[in-house]
Amino acid sequence: MRPSFYAIAILLLLIAGTGPARAAQPAPTLRPQNMRLPGGSATFPGTDAGARATNAYCLMCHSADMVMNQPSLTAQTWLAEVNKMKNVFKAPIPAEQVPVIADYLARIKGPK
Repeated sequence: MRPSFYAIAILLLLIAGTGPARAAQPAPTLRPQNMRLPGGSATFPGTDAGARATNAYCLMCHSADMVMNQPSLTAQTWLAEVNKMKNVFKAPIPAEQVPVIADYLARIKGPK
């Protein structure tokens, strides 16, 4: 069954009639907002290359406290985690720093 010419014309008039009603609504007013983020000054302990790399590349997304509360993982598992952060989540970690960070995390948060 084909829709009649009058049914299509009425439908088009109804659709066209809603345009001016939508256009009459004022645009929302956007205002700048201020917020205070919680402070987090904890860093990973140490001054060796692993601590420096972990502080430089991991603290941009994670707090040191959050990482230190993770389960103790093996060196191989830490390497997989750091690679996941780089490759899946696109963390800007230079490739040569991945094993440095993983070794450091295995030292401070690996099985005892």
